[in-house]
Amino acid sequence: MQSQQKIIVFQQNGSGESKIEGIVKYGGNQFELKRINIDAPLPDILDDTSPYLPPKIDADLVLDFLSHPDLSQDLAHLCDRQGIPMIASGKKIRRKGIFTPPT
Repeated sequence: MQSQQKIIVFQQNGSGESKIEGIVKYGGNQFELKRINIDAPLPDILDDTSPYLPPKIDADLVLDFLSHPDLSQDLAHLCDRQGIPMIASGKKIRRKGIFTPPT
């Protein structure tokens, strides 16, 4: 039996829910999904994103639906350091392993 791929979805205020529903609907049992929801009001600039992002990510793929640019940038750095591919649709992040398809 093939093991499930682990996907972690980072979202703010439910921004990734429609994509999550599609993965659940069409992915069957192929994926183990985990959501990290950041729903608190945030300042324009976050000097320290560690209260919002985990120090280590246990996933095969990360999906970034965060709207705060500091969170997305630091998440990209985290994924890069840990060798985890990340999809950040519509973002302008340029790093190895970070895929930014147009929306």
